[in-house]
Amino acid sequence: MPIKAQIPQAIAARGKWSEKDRELGLPPYETIALVLQGGGALGAYQAGVFQGLSEAGIEPDRLSGISIGALNTAIIAGNPPEKRIARLVEFWETICQPNLGLAPNPFIEQSFFNLGDAVRQTMSALSAASAVLDGQKGFFKPRFPSPAFISSSGPGHASYYDTSPLKETLERLCDFDRINSGELHVSVGAVNVRTGNFNYFDNTKIALRPEHFMASGALPPAFPAIEIDGEYYWDGGLVSNTPLSDVLNTRPRKDTLVFQVDLWSARGRLPANMSEVSDRIKEIQYSSRTRLVTEHLRWTQYLRHVLLNVLEDVPAEARTSEHYCKLAQELSSSKHYNVVHLIYRDKPYEQYYKDYQFDLATMRGRWASGLQDIRDTLAQPDRLAMPDNDAGFVTHDVHREEIEQSMRHD
Repeated sequence: MPIKAQIPQAIAARGKWSEKDRELGLPPYETIALVLQGGGALGAYQAGVFQGLSEAGIEPDRLSGISIGALNTAIIAGNPPEKRIARLVEFWETICQPNLGLAPNPFIEQSFFNLGDAVRQTMSALSAASAVLDGQKGFFKPRFPSPAFISSSGPGHASYYDTSPLKETLERLCDFDRINSGELHVSVGAVNVRTGNFNYFDNTKIALRPEHFMASGALPPAFPAIEIDGEYYWDGGLVSNTPLSDVLNTRPRKDTLVFQVDLWSARGRLPANMSEVSDRIKEIQYSSRTRLVTEHLRWTQYLRHVLLNVLEDVPAEARTSEHYCKLAQELSSSKHYNVVHLIYRDKPYEQYYKDYQFDLATMRGRWASGLQDIRDTLAQPDRLAMPDNDAGFVTHDVHREEIEQSMRHD
């Protein structure tokens, strides 16, 4: 069925269609979600993806993030639509400056970058070294004296860096009354340090504060655990670097279009030196969980669809009286999920420190990559179609599809 033929008269959960929705032929999804994973400085790619969605008039009503994805979530949800891109720019241009001193002139920095990959690698290494030694403006700063020389400093100070500047940045750039207004459904993931349990802080259940977003990005041992209501929390990426399951397991179930923005690619070059080995370890470590969660959710939804179809052959009386038939009805689902992957592909000159390489030229390059990837994705609106397969679940990845198409042509 053509996508445009699937457009209904109204959307029960999302209100009226925008003109952009009509131009794209967006199907009748009840929820449009933006899922942002962790990856430190690579998170500028997510900002580029969001800009592309905004250009297309696609406005997610569900946001979920982990680590740097949680910080981008705070900026987006904490501002009105017309200010979100500008606030993201301000946030990234702030944290991509040294904690002390001035950032290099962007024009000069970009000019050096354009000289070639060898120059870029050298400048990138200097940028990463600056982050380690000096910290980043409005984000984190080194602790003095070093915690390595202090026997006991408490859970909120047991880290190499102090993230109090991040709290000030979030308070300056985000309206937390807006975040908690219910305009958008917002959740961020973190790990309880004491119990090891994974928690989602959700604005439909509690009032979110800067600490909730900071906790989601509190990666040890660099950053300290964040205290919330007497408990301490670390970065959610320690357990799962993608909050996709939080979105797709939300009850009641809804037909959902998800833009999942990953910062680590499962595909990568075979490492030829120790630096590349370190980089590849991170990529596999953080991307494998994403693939596992996505496949698990696809399989679960397939079983729900199977149950639904089997129940159609069960007499109505049995469906309402038999215990296991009633359980099957509760577990079954007719809903559909379309997960559109946007995955950052690292550049040849990027090294193992790319996730803490905060410089303006690299940030802008990553932002531009995200913008280009979402534009390429939306260039084929069929990718947004409501799934009509047995599982009611489909995934898309513009880069994977390009590789598969190239292999077919070969």
